Amino acid sequence: MGWGRAACYLARPMIKLLLIDVDGTLVGPSGVPPRVWDAAARARARGLHLGLCTGRSGAGGAIEYARKLDPAGLNVFDSGAVVMASDGTVRHAETLARPLYAEFVALARTHDLDFETYTADGGFFIERETPTLLTHQVALGRKASVTDLDRVPGIVVRTQFVMHDGPAWRAARAAIAAHAEVDLHEATSPMLPDVIFAAITRRGVSKVSGARRIAAALGIGGLEAVAMAGDADNDLELIKAAGLGVAMGNAPTHVKSAADLVVADVEAGGLADLMDTLATGG
Repeated sequence: MGWGRAACYLARPMIKLLLIDVDGTLVGPSGVPPRVWDAAARARARGLHLGLCTGRSGAGGAIEYARKLDPAGLNVFDSGAVVMASDGTVRHAETLARPLYAEFVALARTHDLDFETYTADGGFFIERETPTLLTHQVALGRKASVTDLDRVPGIVVRTQFVMHDGPAWRAARAAIAAHAEVDLHEATSPMLPDVIFAAITRRGVSKVSGARRIAAALGIGGLEAVAMAGDADNDLELIKAAGLGVAMGNAPTHVKSAADLVVADVEAGGLADLMDTLATGG
């Protein structure tokens, strides 16, 4: 482990909630290391709250991970747009306005980019099936509904471009970046290492905003009582804002540099080590 400023945090019983990214933090190329679940049980027994904090939505494999991690937990899904209990109850949802949503659907069609739509209740929609989207569904452990994306039912909270880098994505990205009403969250997954997942939410919606809501709901104070474990750029904001920011050993150098603590790679069980350390106070 690289401890950085972490010792001063772990010397005091401050951290009451550990939020955990999914891809590259909880889940590696071979899945979830088995000892993570044992460490989670020990951490819960010592009073540490656990929750997911991910760009994924609260369905399929993600909600199953949440239930196993902490059956009574609260989780941040859809890059902060949804706070959901591990039993699947939506506690808060941030709507992406339909006129804005329609613009991004049109942008995907114009540039012939794969595109996904997510709703507050865990709905998952696509307009066409492509090899990349089908592979993503396997990784997520769930099947998308194929439909006209102009007619998606429910409350849209997040849209996502799923593609390889190239001129089409760079043109679309520039158009998205020019919008003052939305935030763009880009991530990767060890299960699809060459694919960019570019999620769009309403401006101001992020893993940080979701973490604040969970901390308030649990009555533990603010972000100073929260630890965030992640491995990618879309985790950086919360790694920096949390009381304890933790980077996985497989994270890029700039993410590690921003963290208070660096643990072992996801495949080596770095998350399990972290949970044991937090649960015992160091």
